[in-house]
Amino acid sequence: MTTPTTPTTPPTPATPATPTTRPPAPPRALNASRTTATAARVLRQLTHDPRTIALLVLIPCVMLFLLRYVFDGSPRTFDSIGASLLGIFPLITMFLVTSIATLRERTSGTLERLLAMPLGKGDLIAGYALAFGALAIIQSALATGLAVWFLGLDVTGSPWLLLLVALLDALLGTALGLFVSAFAASEFQAVQFMPAVIFPQLLLCGLFTPRDTMHPALEALSDVLPMSYAVDGMNEVLRHTDMTATFVRDTLIVAGCALLVLILGAATLRRRTA
Repeated sequence: MTTPTTPTTPPTPATPATPTTRPPAPPRALNASRTTATAARVLRQLTHDPRTIALLVLIPCVMLFLLRYVFDGSPRTFDSIGASLLGIFPLITMFLVTSIATLRERTSGTLERLLAMPLGKGDLIAGYALAFGALAIIQSALATGLAVWFLGLDVTGSPWLLLLVALLDALLGTALGLFVSAFAASEFQAVQFMPAVIFPQLLLCGLFTPRDTMHPALEALSDVLPMSYAVDGMNEVLRHTDMTATFVRDTLIVAGCALLVLILGAATLRRRTA
């Protein structure tokens, strides 16, 4: 008697392993083409917003013009504070416009789409700084030319040194605006950062009273605020015919602070609001 054989089930073929898809690695370093493309995009957007361009370029000139004729009876007063305000006005306007523009990119979803592409945070921040820096050159040149050659600002040193400090101040305002935009959830909140970031520096920079006559605690605080060195640099040009070591120190501090804040802005940049 033969035993029936049980049919054997053919072995199930092994399922091939599904290859794991990895997200593209973020760019590691700044790329010149990505940075310039970002700057060109920002400049194209600004050309469609003439009110923003007017705010950036004309408001510092208008404020200097008003200030000159507010002190029409005492021109020396304008000479003593005009140079300082020549650096402060561009800083304030660049801070306001940059913080709001960057926040608008995030709330509209543009920033999230950009960062999904091969575009690093450093490229984005550098592109914004480059675009607004180009506008800062125009802004600073117009304001300096107006103050020196039309409003009669009496400067002992070279007007080109005034232009250099004004440009660095505008770049510092751009960097501060990019940095604080990461902590705001709306354009209104971005404007609210101005009293916290700008006003203390305005009060402690030495514009209203010499810093060495302040309370020691406030003097120590003013020593770590970049606007103090911007005002000191302007005053050096106002009083000395040649470039002094103090002027070089002040401009290097302002430039270093702007670079540091840009790096912090790239590190804290978020794709969207919370």
